[in-house]
Formats: sequence, structure tokens, C-alpha cells
Amino acid sequence: MEKKTLHDVPDEDFLRLDRQICFSLHAATRAFNGVYRTALKYLGLIYPQYLVMLVLWEHGELPVKRIGEHLRLDSGTLSPLLKRLESAGYVERRRSAEDERSVTARPTAAGEALRHRALGVPRRIAVATGLSLDRIRALRAELDALTATLDGADVPEGDCATDGY
Repeated sequence: MEKKTLHDVPDEDFLRLDRQICFSLHAATRAFNGVYRTALKYLGLIYPQYLVMLVLWEHGELPVKRIGEHLRLDSGTLSPLLKRLESAGYVERRRSAEDERSVTARPTAAGEALRHRALGVPRRIAVATGLSLDRIRALRAELDALTATLDGADVPEGDCATDGY
């Protein structure tokens, strides 16, 4: 059986929703969010707050900018998350003594205690996927590689149909 390349597929076929890898990733993300919503409810966290806590549990006190780099979030998205976590008593924010423009965040004692309550969440999510641990690792590696490729992609602007793509 001959393998098709991108140039072998008619342009019209690419406009089908079921051919969009971005839509498959979007649908999977929405499904994950639903599972996480249930798994995180007893912690009183939403998924983005959980991600912030994962970074802080792993790295300890960090500048907000570094948290954003880990999560691929800008400060406009991250700041409200940190404010809510601070209001809940899980995070403490403070200005850096060295650079007044820099704000750091760290988990509080309550935030560290929350970590122990969250220990079962990743296992519950893994079970919900129905995938083996090896398949989860392989899929994650594929998605990481895809992300790296897309980060380095040079996508030309313009009409691809008339530009020969």
C-alpha cells in the first residue's frame, strides 16, 4: 500500500472537520477538562489553578514570569489565577527584594497540605483515559514533539491554495 503525502491529498479534503488535527486536540482537551473538573472538585480547584499548583509543588518559589513560561500562559491569564489561589490561602505572592518589578509566588502551608490531598488525581485521570502507562507516555512524547515542531514552524501567510501548498 502506497503512503500518501500532503501533496497527494486534494485541498478540499483538508477542509473537512474530521481531518483537522487541531480539532481532535481541541475535543480531547475539552474531554480532559470535564474529567479534571470532576477529579478536582473536592480540592476546590479548577484545572488552570491545578496546573499552577503543580508547577509550585515541583519547583517551589518562582517568579511569576517563570510560572507563565512553564505553563505557556501570559501574565494577564496567570495573575487572576494566582490572586484566586492566594485568596484561598494556597499561594503567597511577594515582590522580589532584588527587582521590585518581579513578583514571586510560592505555596503556603495550606498549599503544601493541598498537595497531599491531590496525590491521587493523576492516577484517576490516567485510569479515566483507558490507556496503558506505556501508551500514555508514548502519546505524551508525540504531543511534546508536535509542540516543539509547531513552535519552530514557519507558516507562510497568504492563500495556500494559490501559493502551491
